[in-house]
Amino acid sequence: MQVSTQGGRSLIGQVFRIEFVEDIASIPPQEWDLLMSEGKTDCCPFIRHEYLSALETSGAVSPKTGWTPMHLTVFMDDKRVAVMPLYSKMHSYGEYVFDWAWAEAYERNQVQYYPKLLSAIPFTPVTGARLGISQTLGATQVEAVWSNIVNALNQRLEQECFSGWHCLFLPQGQCMGLAKQRTLTRTGTQFHWLNRGYADFEGFLSQMSGRKRKNIRKEREKVRQYGLKLTFIDACDITDAQWQSFFLCYQMTYAKKSGHYGYLNLAFFKTLGRTMADSVKLLIVEESNQNAATADPIVASALYFKSATHLYGRYWGALQEYDALHYEACYYSGIEYCIKHGLAVFDAGAQGEHKLTRGFEPVITYSSHEICHPAFREVIEAFTEQETEQNRRYMKEAAKLLPFKGET
Repeated sequence: MQVSTQGGRSLIGQVFRIEFVEDIASIPPQEWDLLMSEGKTDCCPFIRHEYLSALETSGAVSPKTGWTPMHLTVFMDDKRVAVMPLYSKMHSYGEYVFDWAWAEAYERNQVQYYPKLLSAIPFTPVTGARLGISQTLGATQVEAVWSNIVNALNQRLEQECFSGWHCLFLPQGQCMGLAKQRTLTRTGTQFHWLNRGYADFEGFLSQMSGRKRKNIRKEREKVRQYGLKLTFIDACDITDAQWQSFFLCYQMTYAKKSGHYGYLNLAFFKTLGRTMADSVKLLIVEESNQNAATADPIVASALYFKSATHLYGRYWGALQEYDALHYEACYYSGIEYCIKHGLAVFDAGAQGEHKLTRGFEPVITYSSHEICHPAFREVIEAFTEQETEQNRRYMKEAAKLLPFKGET
């Protein structure tokens, strides 16, 4: 394994050493997860070592797919005090903070945009820590770690001709920490369901206007009339046949939507079922009247992840079309699960204004960007400022579409 090492000094004299490693396996899982938990008992599942490892061991993330791991670690006095997922990218697929227009502008001016450096969770537009840092460090030391990381990344940009580096779906605090290092900030909008202490699904509906409440009941009734059975299965109980059915649903739906069979493979999903069984749940949709002896009764499925406070709906697929089934499997079943298990937030995936009328509220997302080329940086900075203002106005207008009483 090749390791690149760079160093710097903090304001109070300690020497920091920064290393870049080519696979997540080079970092002990316990150290990674402890640093990424930010001192909290609830850790976002997608920043866990097991998740990133499954991406790499399955081959979904590799130089062949345009994702070359070069994870960053920070040592102080030979103790690992910070970690950051980091990749060299040869394209912008699987990121969900779109910079295709930037790349096209570079190309029109005969300037190279790829490769670029990216701190993100591949194929996963979910907000979570991008820098895991030891809670034993004081505020001055934390600031020094940020400064040393930025300096080390900028050195890599200069030495290896990367066009810039980008940190996607950061918590607001970490984005502001990078902004202090003079990086550019982008904002976006997602739609999350927030648990307001509802006793049950009807309690949630009771907060809506009559027309919106009636529409949701009508959609749920359609699914019941189809005779479909929806069941959540714990990862440890998922059979090989169920994984195969889920993966077929995933591939077929991706092919219909995008013309390819998806970024991820069956080995990735099954690895998560083994290594992250505490966080993975599979929702299967079965035709109750189908002859299971002659055909697979599973007609659709959705993969969910959970933490102590959040539910995440990630991958949905269907082999047959049923009106309103997507809403039931991907939204309403998730809401019911959150209410039943006392989860505070349901993140059902990126985009989707149709979520607003179903009770999902607009929330802001953050990303941070460093652009090397001075002229392009000036133009992109102006763009991000305009985009932030447009996003602020958009969120204000989106909130008007919420179905709750007094908010429409």
